[in-house]
Amino acid sequence: MFKGIIIARLFGWTSLSVLAVFLLNNYLTYWHGWPGASVANADVASGREWLQFSLYGAAILGVAIYVGIANNRSVQKEREWILRLNSYLIRTVFWSVLLIGIVDFLLAFLRGEGLLIGTVGTELAELLHKNQFRGLYIHTSLIGVSAVIAAMTKSIGVTWLSLMIVVSELLLVMSRFVFSYEQDYMADLVRFWFAPLFLAGCAYALREEGHVRIDVIYSDFSKQSKGLVNAFGSVLLGMPFCWLILIVGTSGKTGILNSSLLTFEIEGLGNGLYVFYLMTVFLGVFAVTMLIEFVGVLFGAMADVYYEPDRREDDPVCVQ
Repeated sequence: MFKGIIIARLFGWTSLSVLAVFLLNNYLTYWHGWPGASVANADVASGREWLQFSLYGAAILGVAIYVGIANNRSVQKEREWILRLNSYLIRTVFWSVLLIGIVDFLLAFLRGEGLLIGTVGTELAELLHKNQFRGLYIHTSLIGVSAVIAAMTKSIGVTWLSLMIVVSELLLVMSRFVFSYEQDYMADLVRFWFAPLFLAGCAYALREEGHVRIDVIYSDFSKQSKGLVNAFGSVLLGMPFCWLILIVGTSGKTGILNSSLLTFEIEGLGNGLYVFYLMTVFLGVFAVTMLIEFVGVLFGAMADVYYEPDRREDDPVCVQ
């Protein structure tokens, strides 16, 4: 196999394995009180610090062993695996925001109309009014259900979410100008569904080349030259930007991603949806899905550079 493809496979799979360890360590550190992966002062570093630090080494070693064993594996085939994983993550996100939006909207409507206590009882109504309970039990359960639905479906769900946004915006306008009725949760629902449509949909748009490309000379390049441009663009521009979002967003408990998740942050004290923390987390979802997608772009680009047979015209992962 060409050395360039081997290097690309090592770099791509290492990026994904390090990403997985980075997210795991962030979870262990800020949700379970582990010390973190810093072993700068080795004399006082605890066993957990060394364990978290060694996970990075184990991930890199595992990638090296895998690439060494499967050194003749098609980079196009590996690209398909990566994009299947990303499609599943994107489907899970879309189904999650769809279900959470509907459930939170119904709870806010019942509460706003004074029907929540009569529907679920006083004790449960008080619990549902607490953002920690709502996020930990209701939203997390719905995300689990969404993960199951995403595993059973092939459609990413962009069409359905777009339709729901149009319907909810139409109902908002009609209730405001026809019936002079408006509540906070009605506008919140539209914003909540708009955010993932763009942030989680960016990776899918990148795969389908749906982003606006400012093209002066690219269209006249050969297939090999286009592959080189896409490979360097992914490595030098796309991936660093994604890592910047993740590193800054998870820099301690005050990082924008961590702080929102740790407190299940909500917006204001009105009768709105309890989803503000999720809208912040969409930035992290954007970074993760785009990083995975850039690895797929890198693999596809290297296949173009080295003239590996192109299977993308009949790519089964390009779902709608």
